[in-house]
Amino acid sequence: MTERFASAADLMSRVLGMPDYRFAKIGHPVSSATDSGLEAMARLAIEQGRSMLVRP
Repeated sequence: MTERFASAADLMSRVLGMPDYRFAKIGHPVSSATDSGLEAMARLAIEQGRSMLVRP
């Protein structure tokens, strides 16, 4: 989810009864990001996802 739409995703998760639903957030916009920018966003999303799935 890009940062710009995170508030909409938070609202939707509450409406659907999952107020604590977590998701990765990356920069916005994606469409004009460079290849290196997209790679950085992907790495950030992977790290965020890993922290949601794996406990230390």
